Amino acid sequence: MKKNCVVVPVDFSDNTEPAIKAAMEFVESPSQVNVIHVLFALDAVSPGVVFGGVTDESREANINEHFEALKQKLGAPDLGTEVRVGNPGLEISEYAKELNADLIVIPSHGYHGFKRMVLGSVAERVIRLAECDVYVLRRKDAE
Repeated sequence: MKKNCVVVPVDFSDNTEPAIKAAMEFVESPSQVNVIHVLFALDAVSPGVVFGGVTDESREANINEHFEALKQKLGAPDLGTEVRVGNPGLEISEYAKELNADLIVIPSHGYHGFKRMVLGSVAERVIRLAECDVYVLRRKDAE
């Protein structure tokens, strides 16, 4: 069954393109796929902030450049894109809710044990918070 709106959180790792391609299998048109990247908020004591040059706006502009290159590489100029600042799990879930998404396609790090406890899991948080279905892809580089 085809979906009307699919959200794909990306981190621009090697798993970004496979996740977007997997999402495109669920829709009729790439315009129904919305890709989101969430930046962590800058601290006032971050070196880039203290010494100047790094702002949320400059980071967003950089991500938007990456989005444009990704759209060109995939041959999908109609992909929706969004850059947010905040907690990734929360922002991804909220974005999907705002779009009334049918599905979120997200890669998982595949961590377990101590690494998972320390690093947390964006995919796990999205599963708990999302109001739509979540399709979790196992990462190729999972440990």
